[in-house]
Amino acid sequence: MIYLDNSATTFPKPWIVQNAVNNSLKYSANPGRSGHKLSIKASEEIFLARKTAAEFFNAKNETDVIFTLNCTMSMNMVIKGMLKSGDHVVVSEMEHNAVMRPLEKMAEKGVTFTQATVFPEDNDKTVDSFRKAINAKTKMIICVHASNVWGIKLPIDRISALAHEYGLLFAVDAAQSAGIVPIDVQRSNIDFLCVAGHKGLYGVMGTGILILSENAIPDTIIEGGTGSNSVSFEQPQELPDRFESGTPNVSGIVGLRAGIQFVRQKKPENIAKHEFMLIQRLYRELAKMKKIRLYMPMPTPQYFVPILSFNIEGYDSETAAAILNKNNIAVRAGLQCSPAAHKMCGTLESGAIRISPSVSTKTSDIDYLVSVLKKL
Repeated sequence: MIYLDNSATTFPKPWIVQNAVNNSLKYSANPGRSGHKLSIKASEEIFLARKTAAEFFNAKNETDVIFTLNCTMSMNMVIKGMLKSGDHVVVSEMEHNAVMRPLEKMAEKGVTFTQATVFPEDNDKTVDSFRKAINAKTKMIICVHASNVWGIKLPIDRISALAHEYGLLFAVDAAQSAGIVPIDVQRSNIDFLCVAGHKGLYGVMGTGILILSENAIPDTIIEGGTGSNSVSFEQPQELPDRFESGTPNVSGIVGLRAGIQFVRQKKPENIAKHEFMLIQRLYRELAKMKKIRLYMPMPTPQYFVPILSFNIEGYDSETAAAILNKNNIAVRAGLQCSPAAHKMCGTLESGAIRISPSVSTKTSDIDYLVSVLKKL
């Protein structure tokens, strides 16, 4: 199988990740809940993972790193934990449903939002669009770092500066950028960084990260056992316990640490260089085919991440993806859980075929895809 659906989750997982997950089963006791050797070992491994993540994203403290089930959970924790009736939020017009659905739910409680227009390859106009969307009730700007459909990369440093110029909080959905684009939460002044552990960080599914800043701590949306201050019915105030109720995914978190180590060894810029080479190779070939519909300019590192979505004349995206699957090529078609992004480019009804390579993708994989598309 030629796997080109890495924006959904990376595959195959590196051996260092597979080995870490397998080895974790040797000490899969409940961390922080007991004083025996296995529990202490599990606690130590989670601390090391927290420390590794903090260093990778330059969080101020290890305790600012909260482990979650996925990026969607991280976004929900921020949106539902921070916003109250009367608050207004500015988002981009290409947000994932991990942002739009929680905001739609919060609208029932009196939260409003405005979608800022995104101008591909024109950061000045994009930032100005965010500025114009701010009003007197705006509390936060939430934006995707890179679109999971079109690969468009937003200028988060400039949007962060804009947010703090107006005294607003700033949250980033880094599901498609973490591990490919270097992210420094302190330098970029990000209040909430939401990360998927199983995509560009090469961890296993069921892992995510939320990195907090000292500027604002959300209210909890989940309470329960933390192994600390158990005599009290009140949720602990200390981080990370405040947001990590219940038994954690020890194997997943251990695997996530190994994934971050893998990315750090390879270096995000080298991974991105390899993936851009493949995407640009594909783009040049598709641009020659009269029945291929491309929606974006050729992706470049300044304005995009290495993702490419397109359509084939005469085929809806799901049918085309099914044909590719019969030819042993795995891609994602349809709306990619981002109807807002599709509305932006007029593909809400048709969807699109998405190609997203990884560090494991070969030039020959792209060439084979091109040969199949030519036959179509």
